[in-house]
Amino acid sequence: MSKYNSSHYQDLTNLDQWLYYLENLHSTEIDLGLSRVGKVAERLAIDLSFAKVITVAGTNGKGTTCAFIENALLNSEACKSKQGVAVYSSPHIEHFNERLRINKQDIGDQALIDAFKLIEDAREDISLSYYEYTTLAALLVLMDTRPSFIILEVGLGGRLDATNIIDADIAVITTIDLDHQSFLGNDRETIGFEKAGIMRSEQDIVIGDTNVPNSVVNHAHELHKNQADRVFLRDQDFIVKNAQSHWNWKSKQTQLTGLNATFIPRDNVATALMVLEKLDLTLNADFVNDVISKTKVAGRTELIAQEGMCDVILDVGHNPQATRYLAGYLKQIKEQANYQNIYAVVAMLGDKDISASLESLKDDIDFWYTGALSVPRAATKETMASKLALFTNSVNCFDNVDEAFKMANKQANSSDLILVFGSFFTVSKIRTQLTIG
Repeated sequence: MSKYNSSHYQDLTNLDQWLYYLENLHSTEIDLGLSRVGKVAERLAIDLSFAKVITVAGTNGKGTTCAFIENALLNSEACKSKQGVAVYSSPHIEHFNERLRINKQDIGDQALIDAFKLIEDAREDISLSYYEYTTLAALLVLMDTRPSFIILEVGLGGRLDATNIIDADIAVITTIDLDHQSFLGNDRETIGFEKAGIMRSEQDIVIGDTNVPNSVVNHAHELHKNQADRVFLRDQDFIVKNAQSHWNWKSKQTQLTGLNATFIPRDNVATALMVLEKLDLTLNADFVNDVISKTKVAGRTELIAQEGMCDVILDVGHNPQATRYLAGYLKQIKEQANYQNIYAVVAMLGDKDISASLESLKDDIDFWYTGALSVPRAATKETMASKLALFTNSVNCFDNVDEAFKMANKQANSSDLILVFGSFFTVSKIRTQLTIG
């Protein structure tokens, strides 16, 4: 036993206490690199070779891609005789336990606490960030529960993210765009190289970006010099086409027609379908449409009807690519539902490209409401208001995002729509106030 044995954590009796301890354990919140977490993983003998593992990286679309793969596997014949499907993702919206779910059930407190104790005994003098620590805990729980399929959502980047200590069977890249530039680089090519770091030479690689950077494609092909048929590119190896009220998906092996509209971004469904084909699932339109109908993800264009009041859409979008998608989505839903006005409630982190993210929505929002978040990296209400003032005169500024939402909800009519976006923290704050059906 090390000096960090039970005497060190005997006073930590519940999950909240453990999480507070982990939040204050390391000197910085984000500390990319695999050396520290890799050493502790080696001491813990981390090994997921019992499962089929899919790692999903990208600027946007990771969570929804993971959810579609998860739902398809759980509804497939391939999974019925096996031990189920696990998804590890971050960050969470309301409860930490959301970060690891097995067969759609969030993991319990005690399993996490037991894993934390094992890590604390193993790490000795190695300092781990909150994310590294909790990632190792998830991997330990997975080793204990041994699901047949494990889907790992990469936290930040790819090459140096803690999830990358695992050699996956399939590597997935959803989209590449500007975000986390201080960690990943200032252009899509550089960021793409970081995302491509999850790739391995002995795995299938699925790339869903419709305008993929050369750095991603080149790295994939370099790894597969003699196995080009293991790299699957959007618009080359799998194709999406519109067909009146439906859409079609086609690969070299499968053709699906008459697919229904999706609740999550359709591009992410298209990417997930390529992954499912490589997992040897039998795909047909009825099966895919059933999965489409079941795949809704909290905080991703999540529509909530308030009885006697206006509808609310919650979206964690926090970068320009995400808000460009939101702008298109709002145009579509406003026409379909005949909303009169759209009210936006927004709060963001200070290290995001706030101006570009907001500007994407300037033609779609009628009234803006903003306030501060109570987290260290949050942009101040003054910063948010000044960025909004560059393109609108309708800025309502409050001390916090809760007050901003309450006022928007009070002033909007039942025929209006409120969009809440800008951060996981923003959605988390407001979602707890709503009745989710």
